[in-house]
Amino acid sequence: MRKEIKSLILEKTGADRITSVEIVQELWSGFGKLQRIFLDGAAVDSVVVKNIELKGARQHPRGWDTANSYNRKLKSYRVEQEWYASYSDRCNDKCRVPKLLGHLSSEDRQIILLEDLDGAGFDLRINQPNIEELKQCLRWLSNFHAQFMMQPAEGLWSQGTYWHLNTRPDEYRAMPDSKLKRQALKIDETLNSSTYITFIHGDAKVANFCFSDTGSVAAVDFQYVGVGCGIKDVAYLIGSCLSEHDCFRLENELLSFYFQALKEALDAKHSIVEFWELEKEWRKLYPYAWADFSRFLIGWSPKHHKLNQYSKKMVENVLNNLSILKGR
Repeated sequence: MRKEIKSLILEKTGADRITSVEIVQELWSGFGKLQRIFLDGAAVDSVVVKNIELKGARQHPRGWDTANSYNRKLKSYRVEQEWYASYSDRCNDKCRVPKLLGHLSSEDRQIILLEDLDGAGFDLRINQPNIEELKQCLRWLSNFHAQFMMQPAEGLWSQGTYWHLNTRPDEYRAMPDSKLKRQALKIDETLNSSTYITFIHGDAKVANFCFSDTGSVAAVDFQYVGVGCGIKDVAYLIGSCLSEHDCFRLENELLSFYFQALKEALDAKHSIVEFWELEKEWRKLYPYAWADFSRFLIGWSPKHHKLNQYSKKMVENVLNNLSILKGR
C-alpha cells in the first residue's frame, strides 16, 4: 500500500495499524480497486477505500474503449468525490449512504475513504429481491429524491445517469436506423424538460443497494449522481431486477408505492412542491425513461436481456405518443 494512502487511513480512523487488505472488487475498465481495510486500535474494525487509478488501462469488457468512454469515467470519479465531500452528509437514515472519512487526489490517483457499510449492519447483498425488499429500495429512492428536490447540484453531473444521450454518442452512432433512433433527441429533451427535478442516483440498480437484516437499505456508487427527474432512477431500479413478466404484473403496485413514499417524505420536509402535479408529470415520463435506456442498450449491447417485451412496449407507447403529438 502506498505511504500516502496508509497515512490517510491511520490519520482519519485513529488506528494503530492496518492488519490486512481485502479486494472487494475491481473497478470497471481497469480503473483500480475497491478495497476493505482491516484495522487494529480504531473505533471500527474496517473501512473501505475506493482506490482509483486515473490513468487506468482501457479494458472495457464490451469493447467500448473510446475517448468518450475514458473521459466519462474520469469525470465520474471526480463527481463521486464531490458528492461525498459536499452532499452526502445531507442524507439521513432514510436514505443511508456510507460516511466519508477522507479523500485525497494526485495526478495519477484518487482515493475515497469510506465507512464500511458491512460493519454498520448493511452486510447483505441481494441479486433477486422479493417485492418487500424491492420496496425498501424504492423507499430509499423516495427519501433521496425528497431530500434533494429542486436543489442546485454544483460539481455533479448536470444531467444524471450514465446512459443519457449527450454522454453516449458512440453508442448512438452504433444504433441501426429506427424510429427510436430518430426520436432519441426528442425523448431526451422531454425527460430534461421536467418541471420537477431532484438529484438522481444515476445507477440505482439493485446491486448498488446494501441490505440489513432489519429490512433497511443503504446505497453506494455515486459516480453518476446529478440532476434529473426521479422516475429515471425508479425505472432503472425496476428493470435491474425484475423479469419482463413481473414488470408488467407489478408496475402499478410499485409505482403507487414509490409515489406514496415520496409524498410522505416530502410532507415530512414541509415541501412546497405541488405533489400531485409532480406525480402526474413523472408518471407520464416513466415510459420515456424506459425508452431512453432502451436507446442506450440497443447501441451498447443490442442482445441485452433487458431489451425484452416490457421495454419494447414502453418504447412503442412513447413513439406512438410522439407521433400523436406531432400530428396535432
